[in-house]
Amino acid sequence: MRADHDQLSRRGPRRAGRRRGWAAGALAVALAFTSACTDSGGGSKDGDKPSTWQSPSEQPPKASATITAPAADATDVPALTTVAFTAKQAQETEFALKDSAGEEVEGKLAKDGRKFTPTDALKWGETYTATVTATGDDDKPFTATSKFTVMKQPNLVRVSSFLGDNQVVGVAMPLIVRFGRAIPADYRDDIERRMSVTSVPAQEGVWHWSSPTEIRYRPKTFWKAGSKVSYQVRAKGVPMGDGWYGRSDFGVDIKIGPSFVMTVDNATKKMTVTRDGKVVKTILVSLGKKTTPSSSGTMVVIEKLRKTVFDTREELGPEEGYRTDIDFAQRLTWGGEFIHAAPWSEGQQGSVNVSHGCVNVSMADGAWLFANTRMGDPITVKGTERKLQLGNGWTDWNISWDEYVKGSALPYTPAN
Repeated sequence: MRADHDQLSRRGPRRAGRRRGWAAGALAVALAFTSACTDSGGGSKDGDKPSTWQSPSEQPPKASATITAPAADATDVPALTTVAFTAKQAQETEFALKDSAGEEVEGKLAKDGRKFTPTDALKWGETYTATVTATGDDDKPFTATSKFTVMKQPNLVRVSSFLGDNQVVGVAMPLIVRFGRAIPADYRDDIERRMSVTSVPAQEGVWHWSSPTEIRYRPKTFWKAGSKVSYQVRAKGVPMGDGWYGRSDFGVDIKIGPSFVMTVDNATKKMTVTRDGKVVKTILVSLGKKTTPSSSGTMVVIEKLRKTVFDTREELGPEEGYRTDIDFAQRLTWGGEFIHAAPWSEGQQGSVNVSHGCVNVSMADGAWLFANTRMGDPITVKGTERKLQLGNGWTDWNISWDEYVKGSALPYTPAN
């Protein structure tokens, strides 16, 4: 790793022009002295002996270098350490960090050329050697070396993504990262700094801590249909409180499907479905009756179950409870609200609410919806007796953008 006149190279030596201030100055002095003390014939002013100029006795400055951190032979060094060093009178500086097998560690130098940060966390318990070589105007290199040992493997926190590579999801899908233990509030900013999201096309978004064990990311408005989204979580070695550290790094690439949006109006008992902004279907529904109303708000399809069984006998008691086979179920809340086929209420759909909080549709419409929706597709229900409770499902879109931004552990800078 070499810094030439503050132009930094990430890998391998690279030659660049070096200053020759001392040599140029000496030459200028020599020319001036000769001009003043000789005549056109080369003799002395007295005409008896020629004058001879001697070169200055001073020598060009020698370079030196010191590795300042971690301290020499330090142990128990964090896996995300930065190596700092100084170089004096150096026209050219070369830096390298190698593991015990002699393999060079990839990383980058700071703008001042005096700090090196590895790209990845260093290995637990491994010993590393840092080497700085500084060369001055005298062309003589000065080399400083220092060894340090990374801490032994500590308690590790599992960090995972809810989504897997290459999934196609709906336009309302939040990116969800989960932690194996609660993260104290004063450690969350460092974790968030190690997380990044890119999308094509580019879209404004922010991370939001929905709980001490979960952080989510959503754009300011729904994802654009057909977007490609990638997110990186570099959690390995990141302190997570009470002597715990992140276990691993990972990256996920997903794709956003068509814009498939469902809107339910309790006043009309109808669902309007749009695909990429165009109305493609209107569906009759029956929502929750007054004693068990459906939630009003924007929800997201969490999971899809072709066939399942609803058993609410323990939850609702012997009078209200039931056990029923269900087709084409799509979960909207953790509390048990679904879109699903309900052939028993087809006579009331479009006119009367008779469900226990779910969005009832016919068998034919349930099958059609099930075939066209994806996890992450949004549904907004309007005009019922109950508001959607935050946290009861993926309620990210039921929070205003200004409030969502406040859930980030880092200051937010709006897009231009």
